Amino acid sequence: MKPAPFVHHSPRTLDEAVAMLGDVGHDGKVLAGGQSLIPVLNMRLAQPAHLVDINRVAGLDTVTVSDDVVRVGATVRHASLEKNTEAYAVLPLLRQALRNVAHPAIRNRGTTVGSIAHADAAGEMPSIAVLTGAVIEVVGPAGRREVAAADFFEGPLMTVLEADELVEAVRFGRFAEGTRTAFLESARRHGDYALAGVGVAVDVEGQGGDAVVRGARAAYVSVTDVPVVVDLTEAVAGQPFSSAWDGVEDLVQAGIAPEADIHASSEYRRALAAELTRRALTTALSEVAS
Repeated sequence: MKPAPFVHHSPRTLDEAVAMLGDVGHDGKVLAGGQSLIPVLNMRLAQPAHLVDINRVAGLDTVTVSDDVVRVGATVRHASLEKNTEAYAVLPLLRQALRNVAHPAIRNRGTTVGSIAHADAAGEMPSIAVLTGAVIEVVGPAGRREVAAADFFEGPLMTVLEADELVEAVRFGRFAEGTRTAFLESARRHGDYALAGVGVAVDVEGQGGDAVVRGARAAYVSVTDVPVVVDLTEAVAGQPFSSAWDGVEDLVQAGIAPEADIHASSEYRRALAAELTRRALTTALSEVAS
């Protein structure tokens, strides 16, 4: 199928883009990478009369690393952020998760901010946004506002964005020194949407055999309607890095609510998420033992 007819707008400044969105309102959609939007248009699940293409807007394609955050502009491609050495040095979790986003061809075009704005519970980057305590920078005709990632997602493919607003950038929070991270997911085929996935951030003290975990948090893919953070500290605090992580399963299963579909039952997804969490904890701490 092909999309329904629409008018394509190509603003050159952010002010122009915001003005266009204000004019078209609910009849418009923002186009950045298009890797989520275009299939929806082709299947006619959405039929906007206007597309506001922000790819020529200056200043939206930058990644900025500061003492507290990694700020990612709205048109930064997944592949660009994945390869950004400065961002990786301070927040490895971004690259760890981005490597799991679809295929290289998709990552070359798709945008990290667009993935978050799309709010698909099967997407990797919304979970990273909540796990890092990200801040969503929103702009519209009424001005600018900032929304914590934990408050941004309202449901599957639903956010607090108004029809005439767009996301200018996302500021991913940097973890405290000593935090180790990992991201794992399981899919039927590489590049498919995950049956379940998890990103973990583990606060560890010490090195080698004397290393002890002080706390841990996890965020999940494909097992919650909106991305949430599950606190695993109760099950892992004070344990050596080589622990079997007893007690993690109960916390994971209490914090997620997977639904059954043609690919897996809800029980299978629960069990898979718990197992991936155990493996991710071990992966995050693998370098501590060396």
